[in-house]
Amino acid sequence: MRMYDPAHPGEILREHMGSMPVTRLAGHLGVSRVTLSRLLNGTSGISAEMALKLSEALGTSPELWLNLQTQYDLSHASKAKRKKVARLAAA
Repeated sequence: MRMYDPAHPGEILREHMGSMPVTRLAGHLGVSRVTLSRLLNGTSGISAEMALKLSEALGTSPELWLNLQTQYDLSHASKAKRKKVARLAAA
């Protein structure tokens, strides 16, 4: 079951960080401060590689981060205007 309006994974990550500076976590993860800031601000998403890094650094699972991203993406895609696709009839 999909969440109605899930938070961007960056918001969840920000909660995990607490008062830790962005620069410190970015350095620990081996990514640029800009890359991490984009994630935290919701302008980029969680990749499989980032999910692995976050899981190792925070003691979570990579699936947690990828599932958060998937829920967020599905929620936003389902709200976007698009042409519906008719169900494919059995041959």
